[in-house]
Amino acid sequence: MTVPLFNPRNQVWHEHFVWSENGVEVLGKSACGRATVVALRVNNPLAKAVRRNWVKAGWHPPDEAPESL
Repeated sequence: MTVPLFNPRNQVWHEHFVWSENGVEVLGKSACGRATVVALRVNNPLAKAVRRNWVKAGWHPPDEAPESL
């Protein structure tokens, strides 16, 4: 089965993604969101390490969902 990836030009971020409880990972809420997380390696080790430090600094997760990844 083919699933389209998230398109920030015509889709809304919070309809397809949510931050994990600890704010380190992006979780897909829809098939499109899950496919995008995997295809773009949104939760790769470097991204997770950076977000973990942002959480410690109080900069993350954002108060509002981003317009795009």
